[in-house]
Amino acid sequence: MFKKIPSWKKKIVSPGDVLKKIGPGMNIFIGTGAAEPRTLVNCLMQEEVSGLQDLTLIQLVSFGDAISYKALQSKRYRLKTFFSGWVSAEAISAGQVDLVPSRFSAIPLLMKEGQIPIDIAFVQITPPNRAGYCSLGVGVDVARRAMVQADLVVGEINNDIPFTFGDTFVPFDAFDMVIESSDPPFYFPRFLVDPVFDKLAANVASVIEDGSCLAFTFGPIFEALPKHLADKKDLGVHTPFFTDALMELVKSGAVTNRKKDSFRGRSLTAYALGSRELMQFLDKNPIVEFQSIDKVFNPMEIGRNHRFVLIIPVRRVDLSGRMALHNSAGHVTAGPGQMADFFNGAELSQGGYTIVALPSRNRQGTPNIRISVEDSPDLLSLPESIDLVVTEQGIAHLRGKTLRERAQALIEIAHPEDRPALVEGAKKINILYKDQIFLADSAHFYPGDIETRHMFKNNINVRFRAIKPSDEDQMRRLFYRFSDKAIYYRYFSPIKTMPHEKTQEYVNIDYRNVLSIVALVGKPGQQTIIAEARFAKHQNKPFVDIAFIVDEAYQGYGIATYLYQMLAKLAKDRRAQGMTADVLSSNRAMLKVFEKGDFPVQAKLEQGIYALTIDLTGPKK
Repeated sequence: MFKKIPSWKKKIVSPGDVLKKIGPGMNIFIGTGAAEPRTLVNCLMQEEVSGLQDLTLIQLVSFGDAISYKALQSKRYRLKTFFSGWVSAEAISAGQVDLVPSRFSAIPLLMKEGQIPIDIAFVQITPPNRAGYCSLGVGVDVARRAMVQADLVVGEINNDIPFTFGDTFVPFDAFDMVIESSDPPFYFPRFLVDPVFDKLAANVASVIEDGSCLAFTFGPIFEALPKHLADKKDLGVHTPFFTDALMELVKSGAVTNRKKDSFRGRSLTAYALGSRELMQFLDKNPIVEFQSIDKVFNPMEIGRNHRFVLIIPVRRVDLSGRMALHNSAGHVTAGPGQMADFFNGAELSQGGYTIVALPSRNRQGTPNIRISVEDSPDLLSLPESIDLVVTEQGIAHLRGKTLRERAQALIEIAHPEDRPALVEGAKKINILYKDQIFLADSAHFYPGDIETRHMFKNNINVRFRAIKPSDEDQMRRLFYRFSDKAIYYRYFSPIKTMPHEKTQEYVNIDYRNVLSIVALVGKPGQQTIIAEARFAKHQNKPFVDIAFIVDEAYQGYGIATYLYQMLAKLAKDRRAQGMTADVLSSNRAMLKVFEKGDFPVQAKLEQGIYALTIDLTGPKK
């Protein structure tokens, strides 16, 4: 028995029949990435037909493989694109490609107004379903708008692309001509992740809160993120690109999209880039919503999502927060036109923020954090929009910081070997104080591994980490919040001021002989120091001397007790056998902290001050 041929097959024509409809000077819209109709484009590139001259190919993002740099050199075609990456980056420099600087959210309007004229639209589609509807598959971008504008709409049916949901359904009758693809979709390989990027991703994940909404793209940072985000709860997705790494994150259970206000319950995207496995995952998957770029890139839509987090992989950052973007094939996100909408969306989002991420050094071993990136190509000068900068060395909080404070924070996350030159360079251009203390050895001994979080009563979430030189201003503010009584309890004298000279001596420590822990509360980029504890090694015995203080607004929650336990553990880890402390006899609250501790305490009262000795070698009897 013969299998019945579907009725839509009768409409199929050859690519040659389509090419005959093309005349000189026409503008041809082509889908993007994995949505690129490769058979049509390959035929267009290879055919030597008299009509195929002086053609303009319009593709929003050019990172497929059908439009080659070699083909563009033939001068029969020019590529008009809105993204300076992949194939187009080299061709733009050579004058073979016209780059249209534009916000992505504005491109559909440019087409509607005729600023970007389209004569023919080449669109990749699935076979029609029983109801006669095709799906636009893995690249909605502006395909629907292009189809409205074009005089001739050509569909390329590809059986290997997924039938996706969202604004993807197109009636089969909307196509004037249809061909069947003889080429598989363009699959994107996954990135290898080296240890530097894995540590970088771990640092990025540490500042992403439960319930955040994320934008994912392509590259080693995003490849490394899923395993570090897998324990988060109720993450949302509002992203230009859906990738294999994002599929992995969704499968981990961390993504529920329950906290989103825009397209709640679904991961929103405009494109999918990835493997065959990703395409199979997306097929008829109702939890992934494909929409056009005027929705996905709309700052108002982005901003409706609470805690929207924009993560931007960049090439370099300078001490003011300006950045140089990537322009290579491996970094699809690079381009101010794509960034502007998401920057605005993060700023509009309640609790939203922007993270810039990069390794402290590039593959050639040269610094990525510099005094200035003024002369770098692809410069994006939006320092006021950057909330955090993250490297594998740590996290710099920039929101609300002065240029001097920014420089200090960024120097601390530069490669340790690069920090001395950055400090000297910053002093020369008067970003840092001329008398700024810098302990070069301390860069190698910062104990990042002691960082931790703890939830206290009344849901007070406190982050603990070692003190940094950039904490100078925060420590000054902490000092001035204390009452005269609290200051006397801590310093045993009525200190009235804490100027720069004193404070910078206090925050610059070597981490070997002196260790200080600060406690912080608040959201990423807006954290406030509310407590500090430290110990200093005795010179002539295996003991450390300890002291700590807690903001009076946060006393009574157990923070002092927690800091005491941390100091004891860290002292024992550094082979201390005991601790000493001096406490005024009237400071009953602090004495109680020591009494409730896990270690035996001996107290000797002299002139109203208890000299305490804490034995770390055994438990309290």
